[in-house]
Amino acid sequence: MKKTKSKFRLWRILRNIFLAITAAFVSWFLFSNILTVFEQKNYPPIGEFIEVDGENMHVYIKGEGENTIVLLSGLGTAAPALDFEPLSNELAKENKVVVIEGFGYGWSDITKKERTVENIVEEIRTALKKANIRGPYILMPHSNSGIYSMYYANVYPEEVKAVIGVDATLPKALAYFDEAAPVMPEYISYLAATEMIRLAIYISPEDFLPITAEGTYSEENLKMTKAISAWKVYNKNVVAEANEIENNIEKTIDMTFPTNIPVLLFTREDDKEAEGGKNMVAFYKTQIANSSVSKIVTLEGHHYLHWTRFEEISDEVREFIKSFAE
Repeated sequence: MKKTKSKFRLWRILRNIFLAITAAFVSWFLFSNILTVFEQKNYPPIGEFIEVDGENMHVYIKGEGENTIVLLSGLGTAAPALDFEPLSNELAKENKVVVIEGFGYGWSDITKKERTVENIVEEIRTALKKANIRGPYILMPHSNSGIYSMYYANVYPEEVKAVIGVDATLPKALAYFDEAAPVMPEYISYLAATEMIRLAIYISPEDFLPITAEGTYSEENLKMTKAISAWKVYNKNVVAEANEIENNIEKTIDMTFPTNIPVLLFTREDDKEAEGGKNMVAFYKTQIANSSVSKIVTLEGHHYLHWTRFEEISDEVREFIKSFAE
């Protein structure tokens, strides 16, 4: 009899724990969704919506000038228009700067279309044309967008005036360094949908914000970045894009930059010190070997060079544009 009472008491304790955890999760889910609605009302898009394939794509435009620089973010950058802000402010002093927030990023919608290089590039082109932004463009990709820029420059060379990569990933990089393409488990997108990402942001906000000197980004920018990260980080488009990298590389692996398109590539200073002679500088040299108008620049910093070196990048871009405009 005592054993039966003991088992019943244990079952009741476990049941109560389960119910408490479930109630806490449901409460958090409802609270987070209400907060998202509030944030989306209070943090409207800083740019404009362009309809692409029946969905809204957010395009941010700043500055005027003879040249149009199109900034393309890397994989997983939750709010590209905000992330690029210090750099876009500098570049916009002499150029028209356009930040394309692809589907699944920033204020843009989430799409059902596959994250193939073909689809992504066509979406970029459609957004630019519908926004009445005329080319040819200077594409400025960060990280994974280097693959899309390589495809763009090869398939539509008449629309590309130059390419400026910020620690850009190019199609041959994985083979050169003998590395495998990243894989992102599908369950991560479901985790994001449960609003648990917002909890992670509350616990460790620094993991979702730019690593740079205080004052580089405004408090308003950082508040919006945290909010958009809660809405968009690791959503199904981002996960699908990550898992499409290997296929996108296979489609572009044999491509090189056309010799008549100037290329400027920024990379990290410490990448020159890699063992065995295989480093980003050596790799980039293989990508622009046939071009006399291309250049590689190393800067101190981490993968997101534009967080800390936006002034140096802007200065180099200014001189680079002069070199092929003359």
